[in-house]
Amino acid sequence: MRRTLFLSALAVVATASLAGRAAAYEAIAVTDGGTLSGTVTYDGTPPAAAKIEVTKDPEVCGKESKEKVNPVLLVGAGGGIANVVVTVKATKGKKLEVPATNPVFDQKTCEFHPHVLVFPAGSTIDVINSDGILHNIHTTSTVNPSQNQAQPKFKPKIQLKVEKPETIQVKCDVHGWMSAWWVATDQPYVAVTDASGAFKITDLPPGDYEVELWQEKLGKKTEKVSIKPKEETKVAWSMSKA
Repeated sequence: MRRTLFLSALAVVATASLAGRAAAYEAIAVTDGGTLSGTVTYDGTPPAAAKIEVTKDPEVCGKESKEKVNPVLLVGAGGGIANVVVTVKATKGKKLEVPATNPVFDQKTCEFHPHVLVFPAGSTIDVINSDGILHNIHTTSTVNPSQNQAQPKFKPKIQLKVEKPETIQVKCDVHGWMSAWWVATDQPYVAVTDASGAFKITDLPPGDYEVELWQEKLGKKTEKVSIKPKEETKVAWSMSKA
């Protein structure tokens, strides 16, 4: 009986291992790729943007305003949602390459810029302190090591490497209102919507795809799309609070 259970457990592990290998992204030459573009808007009446009171280091943090707009959910005048991560669930396509120039993550007027940073796994992030006061980078990870590093004014740049794909929350323990997200990806077909909710993803191999929309406040939503050779497919998607 024990031997049977042991063999069954081995079979489950082997199956899971094979499934993981089968799902790995495959880099191929893309000569007839298409483009996916469009907007993500709020379905219904969006909530009013929340305000954050500056309670520390007002000479720097409150230089522009004594109140800040909470970046957790930003909806533009036309209903477009900023900072939605749009991921095409592609299993093959153009090669994913770590950028030659490191992605930059800045701390300016006690806000993180950008609020959502997308980059290939394996990248090194240049974390900049433009404020000249004490900040710290506190990441909450599951598959990558979490980081909690002080960044005083005499350290205008620190570098952090993120090896594995994961969505990581970033906070500053010195200024509790500061929050952001790092999205380390294992394939290149990912974009972040701009202030008007617009995005664009190029060089997609023709075919049918599932597309995941993720927004920190609204959660996840899945859409479907068909990409044709050398054509631009335009979409108008929406999200709302569950």
